[in-house]
Amino acid sequence: MKAEFLTEGGERKPIVMGCYGIGVSRLVATTIEQHNDADGMKWPMSIAPYHVHLCTIGKEENVDVAAKKLYEDLQAQGIEVLWDDRDERPGVKFKDADLIGIPLRVVIGAKGLAEGKIEFKPRAERDGKKSEMMLLEGAANELASRVKAALAK
Repeated sequence: MKAEFLTEGGERKPIVMGCYGIGVSRLVATTIEQHNDADGMKWPMSIAPYHVHLCTIGKEENVDVAAKKLYEDLQAQGIEVLWDDRDERPGVKFKDADLIGIPLRVVIGAKGLAEGKIEFKPRAERDGKKSEMMLLEGAANELASRVKAALAK
């Protein structure tokens, strides 16, 4: 570029510059490189695009009502939620959830709701370990506590 500056003595010298910053795209790439498994990404809670991946299973109205309430309750507590309400089979949703790598996955379906429960599983533990059933009543507070505890680490 032939950019130059003048010294105090009036001598012309070339400007030597460098940019060695680490941008967002590099951060995403290095994070994924360090936090992944055969099924996809495993976002750390502190930089995850969402904290909770909410998957609804089935077309029953009570499933949508329960999911909407949980979604709103979590957001009211500052928890970022990705709600997958697509008309897809559970396996497709679960595979996509693993690929995306949101730290916490919550599944609401008619079968669990019949017992007043939802399914919960951290992404870091989706490697064959069983999911945990959680009471729907109080689930927003429990999930928010888990997110906040992970963020505090």
